[in-house]
Amino acid sequence: MNEDYLHYLWVNKKLPFTQLQTHQKENLEILNFGQYLQLAGPDVFNAQIRIDQQIWAGNIEIHVKSSDWYLHHHEKDNAYDNVILHVVWEHDTPVFRKDNTEIPTLELNNYINQEELIKYKNLLKPKSWIKCENQITEVDTFIWDNFKEKLILERLERKANEILVRLKETSFDWEQVFFEFLAKNFGLNTNGNAFLSMARNIGFTIIRKERGEVENLEALFFGCLNLLQSNCDDFYFSNLKNKWEYYKLKYQLTELNGIEVSFFKHRPDNFPTIRLAQLAQFLFYNNSVFDSIITFKKLEDIQNIFKIAPSIYWNSHYNFCKSNSHKIKKISSNFTNLVVVNTIIPFRFCYEKERGNFSFEELLEWLKLMDLEKNSIVDKFQYFNINLANCYDSQAVLQLKNEYCNQNKCLQCAIGLHILKK
Repeated sequence: MNEDYLHYLWVNKKLPFTQLQTHQKENLEILNFGQYLQLAGPDVFNAQIRIDQQIWAGNIEIHVKSSDWYLHHHEKDNAYDNVILHVVWEHDTPVFRKDNTEIPTLELNNYINQEELIKYKNLLKPKSWIKCENQITEVDTFIWDNFKEKLILERLERKANEILVRLKETSFDWEQVFFEFLAKNFGLNTNGNAFLSMARNIGFTIIRKERGEVENLEALFFGCLNLLQSNCDDFYFSNLKNKWEYYKLKYQLTELNGIEVSFFKHRPDNFPTIRLAQLAQFLFYNNSVFDSIITFKKLEDIQNIFKIAPSIYWNSHYNFCKSNSHKIKKISSNFTNLVVVNTIIPFRFCYEKERGNFSFEELLEWLKLMDLEKNSIVDKFQYFNINLANCYDSQAVLQLKNEYCNQNKCLQCAIGLHILKK
């Protein structure tokens, strides 16, 4: 779902004027859809609605998720003070005005005509996403199952080779390299390289010395990434800033100039501040991280060590110096699986391969135990009626799309060869 489609629904009045309810279970009637001017500020001006028996006149803001309100920092913009209705596809968090009253929310996915949605999806559907999209469903399950294992191993080999290159550069310092890749994973696609630079700049030797208090690690992380530069009288912020100034002198560290972390288009729980705080807490609680991920035999044991939340300060903050409603920001199971897939399993694969006594069956079983990943490539293969059940399947189709379909390697692909033979 994207915001442009929601604008289209509103402008073209593709929802009922009556028989609506807000997410707060209030009766809602749209008296005037307002003006869609595409100017700075709210999406719709001068609309008129009735909530229960009260008529409201003002502006309307449209988002895919209600949490986008905070992602776009509308709470700081006076232009949004007169919003009378928040129209969203999915309501995932309440939104409040400056006077702490909740803005009424209309959740559209409860009301949209499915035929309209199908027409829209067909309109945007690529005509040739992969060359075999009209034949791929005809491929035997036996062919798929055998090819998936090959795809998974190819993907693990590629990731292991990236790890091996860095290991050679560090004289096979496994703990340092694991710290770097783990930090990159916590930064996700947007901030991964920034977090990686931070990990290399600080070094795991310093982490090992200073992990006695979680605030020490936070000071190192936030300070290195230029997140302690603002001026405010927040005690926690000031404490970390003072610690960072001390560590700069003690270890001859510097801020990473020219590297900025991004908050843009992230949901609050994925803000770099939260991910750094979670990483700090994880390292604080786990003294022998690399030894643990190498020796654990059960996937559940590894998943359990990620069941942590950042320090108490972050229960009421997403950023420094500005408090928010209370929420314990534990590392989610989805994010844990992301770390397991992209960092822990590749390191296990690389480590055992270097020792020369490797059996990969255990790692493949771990992938089959984890939930199917959610991304555009997985969604597209499912659209073509390809049966995908777990993370093993999603990793396989990611490798297929990126390394075969996108490279036009149909003659090296078991699917392509099977179709050509038929």
